[in-house]
Amino acid sequence: MRSDIMNKTTFSAGAMLLAGVLIVGSATASFAASQDYEFQPVSTDVKHGQGSPVSVRLVDKRTHKPVPDAVIFTTRMDMAPAGMEMMTTPVEATASTESGIYAFKADFTMAGGWRFKLAAKVQGEPDTIEGELVLKAAP
Repeated sequence: MRSDIMNKTTFSAGAMLLAGVLIVGSATASFAASQDYEFQPVSTDVKHGQGSPVSVRLVDKRTHKPVPDAVIFTTRMDMAPAGMEMMTTPVEATASTESGIYAFKADFTMAGGWRFKLAAKVQGEPDTIEGELVLKAAP
């Protein structure tokens, strides 16, 4: 009977130690948060007119390096900076020749300030990365 109690106590202590190691081990594995990433315009000036190119860079703020292969799944271009949020234009993704640079084209039907909203997923990160850029369309 005495050895039976000792075996249960030893097993319980060992199980608790293993559980503690697993909890501490999982706490040290961390993911970046969405605020660790930032969309940046390659240029804030865009050409007024149809099919104007727009390029943005997605940067990991911890390393200051561009992030390649993100999946940008939401884009919205509107004139919120000019007080006309309902004035929108479609955004079309285009091919980019540079890693970490994401290229688009849009029809800037009016000169002035345009807001470009984006949402993306980065491989291995659980959060969605969101950003807003302000562009200026000039003739």
